[in-house]
Amino acid sequence: MALLSGDREIRELLTASHTIAVVGLSDKPSRTSYHVSRYMQEQGYSIIPVNPGIAEALGVPAVPDLESIPEPIDIVNIFRRPEFVPDIVEAAIAIKAKAVWMQLGIAHDAAARRASDAGLQVVMDQCIMVEHSRLMFRA
Repeated sequence: MALLSGDREIRELLTASHTIAVVGLSDKPSRTSYHVSRYMQEQGYSIIPVNPGIAEALGVPAVPDLESIPEPIDIVNIFRRPEFVPDIVEAAIAIKAKAVWMQLGIAHDAAARRASDAGLQVVMDQCIMVEHSRLMFRA
């Protein structure tokens, strides 16, 4: 399984990526998904909220699922419990996303293997905001 874990690999993914679909993004500013996504938006990434329960987040209309996104996606950032990850990975594969990123505390080995086997880059159990701030602002 090709998990990205090295600093160079993760930095390359973050540098090459522009559009992040955030599955489970909340419209509540107190939630971690909102805070992390706002940070990534402030860093210049296009954020697409994927949550059937909200109308918008961070000034962007939400979509109910990955298949409803009309543009190419670089990273599918997952803020859902591990039991939901396999279905999200299947959708990420179907839309030809380049990578799936399971946030801190989220891991699913079988889904990660499936994504990797389908050619997607995989990051598991890491915060995209922490990794971005750590790797992209290093001298």
